Amino acid sequence: MGILNEGEFIETVHFKGLQLSLLAAGDGTEVIHHKLQPGSSWAMGPEEGWEGLEYFFIVSGKLVYHRDEISIVLKAGQSFYESPIKEYTIFHAEEETEFIYVTSQPVFHHYSQLSKELMELTISIEEKDGYTRDHCERIKDYSLFVGDALGLSTKRTTRLNLAAFFHDLGKVKVPLNILQKPSKLTDDEWEIMKLHTTFGRELLAETKIPFFADIGLIVEQHHERYDGKGYPKGLKGDEIAIEAAIIAVVDSFDAMTTDRVYKKGKSKEEAFEEIIRNRGTMYHPLVVDAFIALKDKIEKY
Repeated sequence: MGILNEGEFIETVHFKGLQLSLLAAGDGTEVIHHKLQPGSSWAMGPEEGWEGLEYFFIVSGKLVYHRDEISIVLKAGQSFYESPIKEYTIFHAEEETEFIYVTSQPVFHHYSQLSKELMELTISIEEKDGYTRDHCERIKDYSLFVGDALGLSTKRTTRLNLAAFFHDLGKVKVPLNILQKPSKLTDDEWEIMKLHTTFGRELLAETKIPFFADIGLIVEQHHERYDGKGYPKGLKGDEIAIEAAIIAVVDSFDAMTTDRVYKKGKSKEEAFEEIIRNRGTMYHPLVVDAFIALKDKIEKY
């Protein structure tokens, strides 16, 4: 018999806005305590080979999700379950929310530890590349603003959320002397740098998690251009996943406005003008229109 006192857990993993704590595990079943901060989200979705039961009970706070264009609010004392999950669902915490999640297949170590390691790796490589620790979060948040404005499905929004955060994961395989070079790269160095998109896809595929492999395809495309002059495959127009097209715009904007060791960033106004100038050439026109419409929200971020 195992007894845990209040505030005690077998193991805890922290993400920005989310704390996962394993309460009990046995015979394939896990009980996990979740604590979401206001404005944070948590998602459930179908996965190949997954046939387990998923259930959660809200202890405090409330979660909001959407089904058939209807907003549904779950409050303390209510629960949600499905076996197996048939469609992607994103739950948003409008206030600090705690819930107990029960699953008939083990997920805690496989997903939480792997996600945490990938996130820490991504943040560390961005810092080495001259960005601040918040760069990945900004790209994710800006991308979700645009995705929401474009009315992306829940499945696409879930993919966009992670792909935006992991967009530069592949830079971990780029030599530091190239990544941190203060002067212009040589042609050979630039060819190596461009491989980071494919490296990112390969690293996510190596997790053997189908959903991560799926977002790896988006990561690989985030430097493609609407006119077909991008890399690595020269895709154009609607050949490029809309999630990747969104990341392309917001990543460019953040890169333009970030001070680097070798270059002072542009003002946000200058960056917006640059994005508009490249509408329909570098960037998907619908994405640019949605991004510019969010100008006030992004300037206040």
